Amino acid sequence: MINIVLFGPPGSGKGTQAKILAEKYGFQHVSTGDLLRSEVGNETPLGLEAKTYMDKGDLVPDVVVIGMIGNLLDDKAGKVKGFIFDGFPRTVAQAEALDKLLTEKSYQINKVMSLHVDDDELVRRLVERGKVSGRSDDNEEAIRNRLVVYGDNTAPVADYYADQLKLSDVVGVGSIDDINAVLCEHVNGVVGS
Repeated sequence: MINIVLFGPPGSGKGTQAKILAEKYGFQHVSTGDLLRSEVGNETPLGLEAKTYMDKGDLVPDVVVIGMIGNLLDDKAGKVKGFIFDGFPRTVAQAEALDKLLTEKSYQINKVMSLHVDDDELVRRLVERGKVSGRSDDNEEAIRNRLVVYGDNTAPVADYYADQLKLSDVVGVGSIDDINAVLCEHVNGVVGS
């Protein structure tokens, strides 16, 4: 089973690219936001636990999210060629917890691809998205704050995986197809090995 992490700052295109890669390679696309909504909607034990945090506006603890990922791995084992984690892990602690979970199931993260886009371009993209989607958090002040949070909390995840020789940096500027072609080169290197 191949496990890939695709991450980058908000607006880098990771969600779009993860969906394309999942379809092309037969991977299960894992977005923790979608996973949380599904578990809550299906009123699973972990979903009900997560809902208690979400209803208070608190972050769902890592242990609950990792539990949901574990359930998904078990549910999809043998049914998919692998998993592509979209924007998760977001912290080094989450990366360590994910590695531990995968090791318990005799899996590992095979490749981590980090999309790089400069801040001004990210702001431009997200402001445009906000005009279309109506998302209130897609305004310049909130976006720049999210980029600071990303730099403080998520960027160190790159170092964690670089130390394991699993990280590839990918320029996230250009057409969707051009960026996807570069990502596919990295995935092919893992799938073919």
